Amino acid sequence: MSELEHKDFPISIEDIMHTAYLQYSLSVNVGRAIPDVRDGLKPVNRRILYAMKQLNLTKSHAYTKSAKVVGEVIGKYHPHGDSSIYDAMVRLAQDFSMREPLIDGQGNFGSIDGDSAAAYRYTECRMERLSEEMLADIDKDTVDMMPTFDESAEEPVVLPARFPQLLVNGTTGIGVGMATSIPPHNLAEVINATIALLDDPKATVDDLMEHLPGPDLPTGAIIRGRYSIRQFYLTGRGSIKMRARAEIIEKDNREQIIVTEIPYAVNKEMMVKRIAELVNEKKIVGISGLRDESSKRTGIRIVVEIKRGAMATVVLNQLYAHTQMETAFGCTMLVVDHNRPRVMNLPQVLQAYLDHRLEVITRRTRFDLKKAEARAHILQGLLIAIANIDEVVRLIRESRTKQEAADRLCERFGFSTIQVNAILEMRLHQLTALAMEDVQNEYDEICKRIDYYKALLASREMRLGVIREELIQVRDKYATPRRTEIVGDDSDLNIADLIPRHSCVITVSNTGYIKRVPADTYKTQHRGGKGIIGMETKEEDYVEHLFNADSHDLIFFFTDKGFMYWLNVYEIPEGSRISKGKAIVNMIKVEPGEKIKTMLTVKREDFDNPNKFIVMATRSGYIKKTPLDAFRNLRRTGIRALVIEEDDDLIAADVSENGNEVLLSSAQGMACRFEQCDEQIRPMGRTARGVTGMRFKLADDYLVSMEVIHEHIDELEAEADGEEDAVEQAGEDNEEEIAFGSGPQLLVVSDGGMGKRSFVSTYRKTNRGAKGVVSIKLRQNEQVVTALQIGDSDELLLTTERGQLVRIPVHEIRLTGRAAKGVRIMNLNDGDRITGVAKLVEVEAELNRNNAAAAGQEPPAAETELPPEPPTADENE
Repeated sequence: MSELEHKDFPISIEDIMHTAYLQYSLSVNVGRAIPDVRDGLKPVNRRILYAMKQLNLTKSHAYTKSAKVVGEVIGKYHPHGDSSIYDAMVRLAQDFSMREPLIDGQGNFGSIDGDSAAAYRYTECRMERLSEEMLADIDKDTVDMMPTFDESAEEPVVLPARFPQLLVNGTTGIGVGMATSIPPHNLAEVINATIALLDDPKATVDDLMEHLPGPDLPTGAIIRGRYSIRQFYLTGRGSIKMRARAEIIEKDNREQIIVTEIPYAVNKEMMVKRIAELVNEKKIVGISGLRDESSKRTGIRIVVEIKRGAMATVVLNQLYAHTQMETAFGCTMLVVDHNRPRVMNLPQVLQAYLDHRLEVITRRTRFDLKKAEARAHILQGLLIAIANIDEVVRLIRESRTKQEAADRLCERFGFSTIQVNAILEMRLHQLTALAMEDVQNEYDEICKRIDYYKALLASREMRLGVIREELIQVRDKYATPRRTEIVGDDSDLNIADLIPRHSCVITVSNTGYIKRVPADTYKTQHRGGKGIIGMETKEEDYVEHLFNADSHDLIFFFTDKGFMYWLNVYEIPEGSRISKGKAIVNMIKVEPGEKIKTMLTVKREDFDNPNKFIVMATRSGYIKKTPLDAFRNLRRTGIRALVIEEDDDLIAADVSENGNEVLLSSAQGMACRFEQCDEQIRPMGRTARGVTGMRFKLADDYLVSMEVIHEHIDELEAEADGEEDAVEQAGEDNEEEIAFGSGPQLLVVSDGGMGKRSFVSTYRKTNRGAKGVVSIKLRQNEQVVTALQIGDSDELLLTTERGQLVRIPVHEIRLTGRAAKGVRIMNLNDGDRITGVAKLVEVEAELNRNNAAAAGQEPPAAETELPPEPPTADENE
């Protein structure tokens, strides 16, 4: 680009670096560091095996110098350093790195003590038989081929892989910004799990673990904890505890600890040196001697001599605690899937492999069918020629040239060019009766194969059956016993299993204190009238939220910044009926500056309900619907529920189903009601911002509340339309007196002390993104504080900027029309304004209503006084 072009089109160096580094990272991750989910190989490993295949270095071939293989790979396929290629090849041959080595090495290929391999000019190699299964049928157009780096040849994009190599041998790799670490597994167990998923595509992780209980490490050892394995298979991430296998024996009246297996990927020599250092530093006492008696013939054998009077079990526990005799293997199932790095769980990895094999079988069948049809075509011509051999011979003898003979045969018998060439190439011995019979038998056999290939291509079930048969063949031929023992651990103890299921009540005060009380605590209590029962509070405190939940449910906490934190209900401290509870901020790690905006209870079984969503709304008018299943993988540090811009906040969240309705209310007295369905709000992922829920007429307007209407109120629309007509006919002066409708009610409160309640059915239903209808006629400089769903028996607590508190029952606020001005609900001092409106929770009444609703009964009548006389005219400002 010229200097003039630079001036016309200025480009920031930051943008150039950002773009270039993204391209580089993608190239490294996909093209070098991360394995493909289909064959479980990185490009360098795939190229090594393919190069050895091209050199015909199979198990039946003699050993060949490793330098020849490295040179072939560098020259044709992998334009990188020779050390990177040789190191990868060495690892494929190490029996302590690979559960099933893919290369048969001869010479020094390194040791478990960390010794490096000899130079490639000294070592020799060839393929193992199992690696031949990785390349089986590659010549039958089973996989895509791509040009090599210099376009002088072709290389496979992926290998056919007759077994799930990714899990069998595992892998480790560090890319740019991401890393993969997959432990090895037992070949037979992996294939059994694959077959189980093939037979039942809906098999769960627990179903698969009946066949694949966990990793099977090349070095044996012991894995502690089945729960961590399950988490790894379930989420694709986890940490597996490994422990050396040690035995305590008595010899010459003294105890010895004999270590025969060590954890995977641990350097034995460094581990022994560390034990010696700890003994010299007096951090481990009781050891009198340490010997490494390991050999290639006997395997690993580390002897730890115990002093007289010392306890071997104590010393062994100290070794586990302070050395790599016990370590953790961090697992991340990061793979390349359709050219994109992603973390997959066990069912997803196995399903991706099955999809790959299905494609391989399909392409192989097409190749075989095409080849069989071509051979059948030739045999058809030969059979016709043999049946008319005298005439064929005569036509050939009468022809002067080969081309003339071919033309005359084609004209006489209708042969194709391919058939006539095969006839002209026939030898005289093929005219014998026995040879003629062989041709007929071969043709009949090929016709049967053609019918089979066509049936195979027409039936997906038959192709899946072929995959199953080939997996069983590989399993029966190469299976070896499990080496690693899996034992239970404290982490396998699920606390939830120890807590009986029972109904409980969660109460949260306005100052952020939460507690859990068994529901039967309140069964013999009586309603406390206006008093707040169920929590000991200060005079200015009150119960703001109440949840009736099962002890095994979850409670979600949503913050204004769009993050979601969670607790198990049984983790909430249990208190007495009048105890205060525990501060929420001491139970969840909320980031500084974040405020909890709403809380929801969720049943674990609801995660499997595709019609369960969490609907969220922000102050700027955005709304988002995310499937509840997206919140299944919970983290203690919290997860992002939605992306929020800098000048925006989350104002509300609620659990909803398609068919419910959403009502958004703005500060300038507008409300937008629409149906919560996929046509109005499409489901989105957790990191999406959302879509416009409500547009604003005024630039300074914003959302103050979101209410999810769970009751069906479509049948009330006619009444709402009638009410609007009545308001229009009566005029603005009489709007206060008109209140048609039934069903759910909405209370709207302004910061100027005015409030009104009206039926939700009177709010005309619109589409998402509309500007809405008037919810209250505001006076000058007034704004709506909140809009709440309420019932006749509810009570409200109003708080002002200067700390004034007023408590009033809802029934004292008269029902009015939607567009009414409302009535004065609180007298304010000059310069003061309402800042908060809370619906008071009276535990007894709320429990009675919840229990009645759960039983399908009518809720009990509220114990309230008769409503007062209608307000006088001076109250309706």
